[in-house]
Amino acid sequence: MLKINSVFRRFASTEVFNKLVLIRHGESEWNKLNLFTGWVDCPLSAKGCEEAIEAGKLLKQNGFQFDYAYTSVLSRAIKTLYLSLEHSDQLFIPVEKAWELNERHYGALQGLNKKETVEKHGEEQVKIWRRSYDIPPPPVDPKNEKVPCIDRRYKYIKKKSIPLTESLQLTEARVVPFFEKHIKPAVQKGRKIVVAAHGNSLRALVKYLDNIDKDVITGLNIPTGVPLVYEFNEKMEVIPSQFGMKPLRGYYLGDQDAIRARVEAVANQTKK
Repeated sequence: MLKINSVFRRFASTEVFNKLVLIRHGESEWNKLNLFTGWVDCPLSAKGCEEAIEAGKLLKQNGFQFDYAYTSVLSRAIKTLYLSLEHSDQLFIPVEKAWELNERHYGALQGLNKKETVEKHGEEQVKIWRRSYDIPPPPVDPKNEKVPCIDRRYKYIKKKSIPLTESLQLTEARVVPFFEKHIKPAVQKGRKIVVAAHGNSLRALVKYLDNIDKDVITGLNIPTGVPLVYEFNEKMEVIPSQFGMKPLRGYYLGDQDAIRARVEAVANQTKK
């Protein structure tokens, strides 16, 4: 079993590189039930809370200290961030919540069981909806009472900006500009930033950071509750880590074998 926390701790103590830490929220209640979640605001499960706490402990053990944090406006990401900050003794840092960091909107699939959807529509079709780069699922009915545009947290967002469905490409179109405008300049100034977000908003971001081809990103899975660390040079170019799990050039903190197993579990969510 490969553990390299001591190496990470040594890297974390140096001030040579700018750093950015990404955390996918811990397991949610709907992850636990294997449902398409998207913009539905479901809470963390008990396991998800434990994952977030463990993330905070890993960050503390490896000497990560932050100046500022970003998260989405969905509770599972917000709570993951706060639990991680609490258990790394950093609850005091400023936090900015942005809808642009939300999970990908799964349209009419939201609330449906993933395996049951496979049985109804076929594995190939669901794989296209779930994993293709530029093909979104069917849109949610705009008359549906759960349409995000009527949620109070989006009251100041232009209605046309709020999606009824999204592909990863459309998710990337909102995540990357937010990163370029807000997060990247802060990292360039030497501020230590942590971002707690979602599987697809983070896939969109790492696609950009690692320049991953659209045909490759469809097979990439990010595990819940595991800190993913990126290091940059003075030009904000990613410095590839020898511990990165290709195609990622950043590295995960923790037991690498256990992380690989969690990545595989995400990939198997729609398998019969």
